[in-house]
Amino acid sequence: MLRDAARQFPDQVALDFMGATTTYSQLTHQVSQAAQALRGLGVQAGDVVGVVLPNCPQHVVLAYAAWRIGAVVAEHNPLAPASQLREQVRIHRGRVLIAWEKTLERLVQVTGSLREAGLADMEVYSVNLSRGLPLRSRLALRLPVAAARERRRELRGRVPAGVRSWDDAVASAPALASSHPLPGAGDPAALLYTGGTTGTPKAVCLTHANLRSNAEMSLAWASQTTVVGQETFYAVLPFFHAFGLSLSLLCAVGLAATQVVLPKFGTDMVLAAWRRRPATFFPGVPVMFDRLAARAAATGADLSSCKIAVCGAAPNPVAVAQAWEEATGGVIIEGYGMTESSPIVLGNPISPERRPGTLGIPYPSTEARLVDPDNPDREVAPGEIGELVVRGPQVFPGYWQDPQETAEVLTKDGWLRTGDLVREEEGFYVIADRRKELIISGGFNVYPSEVEEAVRSMPQVEDVAVVGLPGEAGGESVVAAILPKEGQNVTLEQVRDWAARTLSHYALPRQVAILSEMPRSQIGKILRRAVREELLAAREAASVAATAAVTSVKGHLAGGTGQTGDGPAYQGGTEPGHRDDQRPGKDSTPA
Repeated sequence: MLRDAARQFPDQVALDFMGATTTYSQLTHQVSQAAQALRGLGVQAGDVVGVVLPNCPQHVVLAYAAWRIGAVVAEHNPLAPASQLREQVRIHRGRVLIAWEKTLERLVQVTGSLREAGLADMEVYSVNLSRGLPLRSRLALRLPVAAARERRRELRGRVPAGVRSWDDAVASAPALASSHPLPGAGDPAALLYTGGTTGTPKAVCLTHANLRSNAEMSLAWASQTTVVGQETFYAVLPFFHAFGLSLSLLCAVGLAATQVVLPKFGTDMVLAAWRRRPATFFPGVPVMFDRLAARAAATGADLSSCKIAVCGAAPNPVAVAQAWEEATGGVIIEGYGMTESSPIVLGNPISPERRPGTLGIPYPSTEARLVDPDNPDREVAPGEIGELVVRGPQVFPGYWQDPQETAEVLTKDGWLRTGDLVREEEGFYVIADRRKELIISGGFNVYPSEVEEAVRSMPQVEDVAVVGLPGEAGGESVVAAILPKEGQNVTLEQVRDWAARTLSHYALPRQVAILSEMPRSQIGKILRRAVREELLAAREAASVAATAAVTSVKGHLAGGTGQTGDGPAYQGGTEPGHRDDQRPGKDSTPA
C-alpha cells in the first residue's frame, strides 16, 4: 500500500503531526532507513518488535519498516500499567522494544529498573516525541518559561541508563536494499493484545493478509464517497488498537490520504488541527463525537469538511449521531468488529439505506450467522437472539502460541465466535449484549445495553454503565452506575420511573450507584468489568464498616444510602414487595 501511494503521489502530504509534514516520498525513505536500522539490530523475518508508542510519525515509520522486513509488530499501550506491559512482553518475548521516553521513565519509577519491568532480555530504544514537531515548536520548547517546561514534561521523559535513541538510529541508517524480500501474505504481521479488561491478556496474531484484506474491504465500502489522493484522515484512535490500526494507519495509506496524527484525543487539540487541515474522514468513538460536536457548537468551529465519520467500540446514541451530522452535513455510520477480525466484519452502508443504531450488514467477502451460544452448530430461528459468528479473510489464525485459547473462539471450519448476542432485523444486525455480561435477574435475561440506552436518555444523566451484582437466591441484581450531568442529582426512584417507559419490569435497576468518574479504555469505551469491580469493592467496604458499627453499638443497624470513602454512593436494595424466588424459570427470555 505504501509503495503504491508513494509511486502515484510522491509529493502528497502523508503525515501531519502538530503542523510538521511528511510527504509520501519522504515517508517511504524513512521507512527504508528504519527497516535497515532494525536489520542492524539483528531483527529478521518472524522476529517480534515491541512498540510502546502513542500516535506519532515514528510509530507509522516503525510499523511499516518492521512489516517491510517481515518482522512482527507487537503493539502496546504506552500508558498501560507496568504489570500489564510486563505480562504482554512475557507472552511475545520480542527481540527489540522501542518505547516512548515517558513510558520508560514511568516503568523505572514503578518497578525500580528495566530488568524488574521484564525488559532485561530485550534491546530497548527510546523515542523522543518532540523530534516529530515543527522546527519552530522544537525551538519553543527550549525557552526558560513555565509553558515550555510543561510542554516538555508532556512530550519527554528521563531516559534510563543504557537505553539508546531510536530516532538517532534511524537517522544514521542507510536505506534498505530494494531487493530485500517481501513477507508472505500468510506471515504474522501484528500482535494486538485483548482480554486485559476481562481477564488474562491474549496476543491476537494478525497476518499481512488479514490486515490488508480488512483495509481493502473498508476502502471498497467507502469508494463511492472518497477520492484517492484527496482525503484527510484523522488518526486520533490509537494505533495499538485494531480500530485505529486499520482505519488510520492502513486505510489512510491505501487511499494516499493525508493523515493528521494526534498523540491523544482532546477537543481543543483536534479543533486546532482541524482549522489547519480540515478532516474529510474521521474514525472515532461516541464520546469523541459527542464532545467535538458540543465544543464546535459552543465555539462556532466549522466541521463541514467531514464527509464520513465511522463510529465503533460502543453503541452511538441517537442524539450524538444527530448532533454530529448537523454539525458536519456529512454522515456518521456505525460498524462492528473485534481485534480477532482485524477488526471490522459489519458496517452500515454509506447510503440512504443505512440504519442508525444497528451494527450494519456483513462486509464484503464476510459471512455472518447467529447461533445458539450453547450449541454453535445450531442456527437460531429468524428474529431470535443468538451469538454472532463470522468468517472471512480478515479473521485471525489464532492467539500467539496459544492453541487452547484459540480453540475456544475459532471453530475447525474457520468461524469466529464473537461472544456477542445479536439479533437480525431485515438483514441488519442489532447488538443485544456481550454473552459474558448478560445479567440473569429472577430468571430473566437482562441485556445491559438495553438498560443503559433507557437510563442514558434521562436529562440528568451524562453516562451510565449497567452491571449485575450478586443478589438474593443466587441471582443477580441490576445495578445502574451513573455519572450525572454537572449540578444534577439522580435517585433510584427517578431512574426506575423513567426507564419503566421502555423496559420490562424485571429489567429495571434495583440499585443506583453514583460515580464521580466513568472507567474507560484508552479509546473511550466504558469498562463494565472495572465498574463492577469498583461496586463490589464498595459493597464489601460498606459491609465491613456496618459490621464494625454493629459490634460497637449493639442493636443499631444503619440502612438507606451509604457511601464508603471515595467510592460510589449506593441507593436502593431489594425491591420492596418481591422476592427473586417468585420469578419465572431461568430459561425465560425478555419480551
